[in-house]
Amino acid sequence: MSENRVAIVTGGSGGIGRAVAERLGRDGMQVVVSYAGNPQRAAEVVEAITSAGGTATAFQADVADENQVTALFDEAEKLYGGVDVVVHTAGIMLLSPLADLDLADFDRMHRTNVRGTFVVDQQAVRRLRRGGALINFSTSVTHIALPTYTAYTASKGAVDGMTLTLAKEMRGRDVTVNAVAPGPTATPLFLNGKDEQTIDRMAKNAPLERLGLPEDIAEAVAWLAGPARWVNGQVIYVNGGVTD
Repeated sequence: MSENRVAIVTGGSGGIGRAVAERLGRDGMQVVVSYAGNPQRAAEVVEAITSAGGTATAFQADVADENQVTALFDEAEKLYGGVDVVVHTAGIMLLSPLADLDLADFDRMHRTNVRGTFVVDQQAVRRLRRGGALINFSTSVTHIALPTYTAYTASKGAVDGMTLTLAKEMRGRDVTVNAVAPGPTATPLFLNGKDEQTIDRMAKNAPLERLGLPEDIAEAVAWLAGPARWVNGQVIYVNGGVTD
């Protein structure tokens, strides 16, 4: 494994992505914080990493746009000499019972969550150096099957399939490919639109009786991005033991 490893974190300006970017920065990686549309939040993440003694830069890219994602990887290689870790946290979640879902919302999720994963992964597998790691983001809802999550679950099921197949396509490259599947985690994406009663009930579902924190998810990512070289082709459920 090369020293001064370089990580690209998509969706790195908020929520879980921010926690991941800051954790990898503390672990000594040079981090490219990829963001969709909020340069101020991305700058705050870069400042947090650099003020703690790390190295980071921000880059705007729509993950579903192959030209912008190509430019993102070009920038990482130009600044830091290569790419060793790609963590693809970027995604959107629009909830509705299947019967009532606006198909425009389904298409939006498919574009970001499925096409976006495919586009980012395509650049990752072309460019990751030996000893590298690609970490996609799935969801525990594919396993616990909550009502109103049908379309979101469908998009993340596609991520699972891509991850498991891609691990085999990388044979001989010394690159691991895994997905992290968070459960209920206290982020704006999860909390938005939920009342206090719903949040409390979901927190109690875990045997540990709390919601996950972004830092909990970042811990698992850091393990897959660094020492976990014999973990490959897996979807890792990081949810405190939630099963229903």
